[in-house]
Amino acid sequence: MHLSADDVRSLHKYDLRVLQSLEYLMSRYDWVPVEELIKNSRLSASEVNYRVRRLVDKGMIKFTQIPYPGYCLLYNGYDTLAVNHLAKKGTISALGTLVGEGKESLVYEAIGTGPVILKFHRVGQRSFKTVQRSRGFLPDKGHCPWIFASHLSAEQEYIALSTLHRTVSVPVPLLMNRNVVVMSHIAGANLNTVTLAEPGKFFDEIIEGITKAYKLGFVHGDLSEYNIMTDGEKPVIIDWPQWVAPDHPNAEEILDHDIRTVCQFFQRKYQMKIDPDELRSSVIG
Repeated sequence: MHLSADDVRSLHKYDLRVLQSLEYLMSRYDWVPVEELIKNSRLSASEVNYRVRRLVDKGMIKFTQIPYPGYCLLYNGYDTLAVNHLAKKGTISALGTLVGEGKESLVYEAIGTGPVILKFHRVGQRSFKTVQRSRGFLPDKGHCPWIFASHLSAEQEYIALSTLHRTVSVPVPLLMNRNVVVMSHIAGANLNTVTLAEPGKFFDEIIEGITKAYKLGFVHGDLSEYNIMTDGEKPVIIDWPQWVAPDHPNAEEILDHDIRTVCQFFQRKYQMKIDPDELRSSVIG
């Protein structure tokens, strides 16, 4: 289920209080007991019962009877808390349409002082254990619900964009809250959907971006034609939550995979002759 702007607008302050209590208590419980939710929200039992029914109907929380009566926050509820915070801060004034959906994120247009992008990180909805093994920033042990893993993923992307945007062509980060990163709107298209007039020049600019990012301490980790955009003039490298530092044990292998994937695309579509090994050496310097 996708986030509904109407559902967010229709929430009462007590609905938000219940969502905030669930968020806090889920650091200790897989399923938050009803009595704990009543205690933490400081609302009456009848008020909590009314609010949770509304939130279940809106797909923001879930209820179980087993092993005991309890509730957990769902992504739409977590997204709602982030959107509510961003609206209160004045970062956004309107939530627009869904413009992209990946395995681990939803991307919406929104209005702030101008058009912006909201990237909702949703890590592990399909296979959290697989993601936990592949993401170095997730804990190996302990209780780590998907929503908190998504917060960590958003934080990783925000860190990368905050450092890189002054030097590398990436979206400009504006704010982060919970699992949402607000960033500049890129008016363009993904590399796989366009035909470049000067592919050689464009390719060189991508390699230059990879090199600058490496020198600043970032290896993308999932680079391909699907997360490089063009605004009509230059490449813009997007999707940075899985980055690793150059001193990561697998950094060289990850960098090599990024470069080879980009090279293969340009070789296949534009019949360019490229030596990935030579390029990797030039990036590392």
